[in-house]
Amino acid sequence: METINSRLINWASILDEKTREQALATATLPIIYPHLALMPDAHLGKGATVGSVIPTLRAIIPAAVGVDIGCGMIAVRTQYLVKDLPKNRKPLREAIEQAIPLSAGHNNRTVQATAAPRIAELRKLAVKAGFNPGQYVEKWDLQLGSLGSGNHFIEVSADENDHVWLFLHSGSRGVGNKIAQHHIGVARQVTHKRGTHVPDPDLAYLEEGTPEFRRYIEELRWAQHFALLNREEMMDRVVTQFRNWVGGPVTERERINCHHNFTQLETHYGKSVWVSRKGAIKAERGDPGLIPGSMGTASYVVEGLGNPVSLNSSPHGAGREYSRNAARKTFSLPELKQAMQGIEFRASEAFIDEIPAAYKPIDVVMRDAQDLVKVRHKLRQLVNVKGD
Repeated sequence: METINSRLINWASILDEKTREQALATATLPIIYPHLALMPDAHLGKGATVGSVIPTLRAIIPAAVGVDIGCGMIAVRTQYLVKDLPKNRKPLREAIEQAIPLSAGHNNRTVQATAAPRIAELRKLAVKAGFNPGQYVEKWDLQLGSLGSGNHFIEVSADENDHVWLFLHSGSRGVGNKIAQHHIGVARQVTHKRGTHVPDPDLAYLEEGTPEFRRYIEELRWAQHFALLNREEMMDRVVTQFRNWVGGPVTERERINCHHNFTQLETHYGKSVWVSRKGAIKAERGDPGLIPGSMGTASYVVEGLGNPVSLNSSPHGAGREYSRNAARKTFSLPELKQAMQGIEFRASEAFIDEIPAAYKPIDVVMRDAQDLVKVRHKLRQLVNVKGD
């Protein structure tokens, strides 16, 4: 941990200057209380740094929540050991790719039976919130149970005891993105109107007591719940495909589902603040959490230590060192194949920007986080599924 100044506390041993400058700019905002906490996986983001914990008094910065509202992880520990699995893992990967729409813009063709009650729940929540998700994406219901692209993934992994885990990463899809982008724009307008100076237009914020703030909170909470149910829906489908592949029932010994792009009202240092975790998970003492590495590297199942200086938070993953464009210019498909040796995956140039070398080493991130979380399990990948 490094105290950069009274407004910024940093846990990242790998931190480029642009990311540091961006975090410092955010920390200067008068609404920040008590300080901004920079996680070990911190890297440059839209307006606010990815891998940061941003507590704000009576206000919220929509860009500090992120454009993929509610993005997060879900994992299931099964009763199977690696030795129980069929040797050929390709059929499992292909079955998962058929069961779950992958890539940006790919949706379900119909509402599946497992998704129907979840969609009904979301419709009721939207009515209660007083808004129509269809104003953002007409067929938002067909996005429930779809993965997306970028660093979203589905994996079959094994822990240090060879127990098999099912693991995936996704968020609120296109509908959540549209909600986020809309309210980032609204925040810009009202911030300009009230004459508030911010160091970056994307650090514009909404103030409690205003109609714009209330509307954002209602729609944000809906999108966060969409993301949670989206992961549940996909995991149910993954469990089904895994069961068919192994030829036996799946007993879920444990299921963990946690956001890492979200905000909620909490009490820290004696005051009630909106804590926006943009690429960070809540890590109160005893909280179960999931911290994935990059494609082809280890992931971690953790337990929070409740560090008050971090505002009870921890990193959410490896954190990028290369932008997507830089990674594509630097690395090649043969290098990706080399990095993924021994893991069943679909070799494609579309995934070059996800090569492990484009990210911070996850073990360095976890070492930086040793006063934030306790490691319960270290997972190694067996099967990897991604969207183009």
